[in-house]
This record gives sequence, structure tokens and C-alpha cells, in this order.
Amino acid sequence: MVLGVAGLSVGLALGGVVLLVALGWTLQRTVDEEAFRTADAVARLAGEDVLPDPLPVAGGQLRVQVVDSAGRIRAASIDADRLVPMVRPDQLVGDGRQRTMVSGQRLGWEGPVRVVAVPARAAGEPLTVLVGRSTADVRHATQAARTVLLLAFPLLVGLLAVVAWRVVGATLRPVEALRSGAAEITGRDAAGRLPVPASQDEIHRLAVTLNDMLDRLESARARQRAFLADAAHELRSPLTNMRTELEVAQHLGDRTDWPAVAADLLADTERLGRLVDDLLLLARLDEQPAQPAACPRDTGPVELGGLLAEVAGRWPSPPVGFTPPAVPAWTVGVPDELRRVLANLVDNAVRHARTRVVLAVGPAADPAYHLVTVADDGPGVPAADRERVFRRFARLDEGRARDAGGAGLGLAIVRELVRRAGGTVELADAGPGLLVRLCLPVLPDPD
Repeated sequence: MVLGVAGLSVGLALGGVVLLVALGWTLQRTVDEEAFRTADAVARLAGEDVLPDPLPVAGGQLRVQVVDSAGRIRAASIDADRLVPMVRPDQLVGDGRQRTMVSGQRLGWEGPVRVVAVPARAAGEPLTVLVGRSTADVRHATQAARTVLLLAFPLLVGLLAVVAWRVVGATLRPVEALRSGAAEITGRDAAGRLPVPASQDEIHRLAVTLNDMLDRLESARARQRAFLADAAHELRSPLTNMRTELEVAQHLGDRTDWPAVAADLLADTERLGRLVDDLLLLARLDEQPAQPAACPRDTGPVELGGLLAEVAGRWPSPPVGFTPPAVPAWTVGVPDELRRVLANLVDNAVRHARTRVVLAVGPAADPAYHLVTVADDGPGVPAADRERVFRRFARLDEGRARDAGGAGLGLAIVRELVRRAGGTVELADAGPGLLVRLCLPVLPDPD
């Protein structure tokens, strides 16, 4: 605010100087025009050889002399000097119209006097008409304007400073409230909301936007805390098992069945490796944009029939049935990510199936998508839990056995990767069992 008032003061000062200069120039121009009009009138009288004596002059601010080439005064107004010209002949340069300033003492006035010279001719003799005009009124008007500006300038600057202080203070008060609220939230490191002003202006919209951002940050922090807690719990289980087996083997000494211990440790290590890989994949997916438009460089056409056949061949028992489609089903995506999606779905179906798993691909209800289905004849998932199972570390009671090898991340990874591919995934009844419907966008022209 101080800088603003200082800049405004400088601007007003420059404006005052320009006003004084313009006022002085305008008044001086008026004086010159009045003097030249009088001189031209006298020059016409001289040209007609009818110069009266004394010369007629309107007002007491003008004095007129008619001077010949020798500097003698041929005629003058009633109050003008008849012996000494207002301007000496050597001060006049050339024969044109001229103007100059002389001291007022030569005319009996105070201050400078404006004198104009106009050439004239009487009976063939060259003459010069001199008209002196007092500039006292110009000086008084300029001084009055200067005095008014000097008195009004501090008052105006003070008034503007008070108005600016009140206006800026009222404008910045909500901003200060936002700053205090943000400092309080940061200081206590807890959830909170910034005060929203009642005025429907930019500050109001800023406060609403910041509160929305705080909501998103709090949600992200809650998800991060839950993720870390679940990850720590899942990592602790295999590590605890490995430590227990090693301590028992150390206690038994030579009676330890080291091949069995090695097999158990290897199983726990594999489970731990899968869990770490899944966690790293989810962390990488969280850092990358979720829009399908932001595709990695290795995105390209993928034929779903061949990919399903490749995935189905990994599980010989229980049998995973798959019949290739009559027409190739092309989609676009990252082959490794789509392979991971199908592998997670089939692995989940095989883990819970009783006798069989059936894969299929065909057109969806929307012609812009392919429909991939994975069905098993297992216990299925209750309708109330079909959305919850896509959350991270979410497992139903029958899926919590250690030997099942699942950590509750498979379906979460499936949803993230399908979303990146521009598709959708949902669960339904298979009658009996579970049916997974996976919709992936159709690639119109695989070539």
C-alpha cells in the first residue's frame, strides 16, 4: 500500500507540474495575442497616415509606442514614455513580427513586461509599432494555482492514503483470515477448513477451491495411512513366519529337516516377492496419470484372443476352458499390463473354482468395446462385497488363508490397469460362482 500511495503521489506531483506549465503557457499566449491585435490595429492606422496622438489604448495594461528607424518615438499612448522606447533599436533583429521580455522598470511596472514589435510604414517611412503588456496577472494566476496545488496536494494524498488503507485493508482481511487458517492447520498438522468469506467474489472462490484441495489432500493422507498400515501388516506375516521357522530350526539343531525348512522359506520368500512387486506396481500407477490419453510409449494393438489363450495355458488344473473367437478381437493398450490383468483374474478364479474356469471374448452391448468374461463355479462374492473387493488389501474371509497366497491387491491392480486402458471391470453372478465382465475399447483399424 505504501508503494501504491508513493506512486500515486509522484503521479499527482507530475500532473501538478504539467498543469502549471500548461496554465502559464496558455495565459502567456493570451497576452501575446492581445498585444499583437493592438499592434496590428496601430500599424493599419500608420499605413493610412492617420496616427492620432496620443494613441488610443483599451485598458491600463497596455502601452504603445511608434518608433522610426532612428529610434525616435513618433507617437505613443497617453501613459507611455515619449523619450525612451520600450525596446532599443539594437534589440530588434530583422523586420518581422517579434516578441521579447523586458524589465518592468522601463515602463514603471513591477515584474517582467511582454513587448511585441510589428513593422509598419507611413508615407514610405519604415516604422515599428511596440506594444508592452504587463504580465502581472499571468504571474498572479500562476502563483494562485501553485498555492492551491501546494495546499490541496497533501490533503488529497492523505485522503487517498486513508481510502486506500481502508479499501486495501477490507480487501486483504479475508486473505489474512485464509493465511491464519492455513498456518493453524499446518501448525497442528491436522485436518481443518479455511474460513470462507460471505462475499461472492474471487476471495470466496479461492477459499472454496483451497478447501476442496484440503479435502483431497486429507483423503490422500487417509488412503496413504491405510495403505502403509495394510502393507506393514502383510509384510510382517511372511517375515514372522520366516523368523519362526529359522528359530525352530536353530533350536532343533541336527534334528532339523532342512529341506522342509527350505521349502517353507522359499514359499514365504515368493509370497513376499509377489507382495513387493504388487506394491511397487500400485505406487507406480499412483504416480502416473489415469487418463487413457496419457499412454506409455509401448502402447499398441493387442489381440485379445491370443492373449487369453496364452494366459489360459498357464493353469492346466483345474482346466481353464477357452474357445478362440471366430473374428480377432483387437484392442489398444500395453500388452504387459493387459496380460497382468487377465493373469490376475484367472489366478483369482482358479484359486476359488471347484471344478472349472471358463474364459470368453466377444462383442459387448456397446459396439465400441470388447467383452471379456472370466467365470468360475466357486462360492462367488456377495453383492454387497463386489465393490469392496476392488479396494487395496480387501479380502473376504474365505480368501484370508495363508496358503492361498493372496494379499488383497490383485483386483485393485486389475481396476487400475483397466482404467488406464480406457475400460471397465465389474463382478456378477455366474450361477453358481462368480462372473467377471471386462470391457476394453475396440481398435477400429488394427493395421
